[in-house]
Amino acid sequence: MSTLTHRDFRAPFMDVFDWLEPPWTMLRPAASHPMRVEDYVEDGTYVLRAELPGVDPEKDIEVMVSKGILTISAHRQEEHEGKHRSEFRYGAFARSITLPERADEDRIRASYDRGVLEVVVNLKDQAAAQSDKRIPVQTKAHIKPT
Repeated sequence: MSTLTHRDFRAPFMDVFDWLEPPWTMLRPAASHPMRVEDYVEDGTYVLRAELPGVDPEKDIEVMVSKGILTISAHRQEEHEGKHRSEFRYGAFARSITLPERADEDRIRASYDRGVLEVVVNLKDQAAAQSDKRIPVQTKAHIKPT
């Protein structure tokens, strides 16, 4: 039902890029996302869950919707000083997902618990979401623009 699709363009041996440390991390494939998501439709709602551990939801997460696109932006800061090894990803990152056609953009809620952001979008019923509407055509009448 949703439009979220998983596409992994990496070849079978491309996971070797995940072993790289800076400055070689720039060679990671662009198709890999620092934010993993899952989505499903349940009881008239579209649910999107995103893994965002280590962020402060009040300061570091922003959820926006515009023209049927839900965008989640987050920022994770590195707090360690000195030389160390880390496989965590830091910095700003975002993910945009196309909402289902029946999504009610006025009724979206988001919550954060234990490193998981959950966004719940109410879906309009079929009758309300139906976009085809027949417009009657008048004959021999001029319509003045208002």
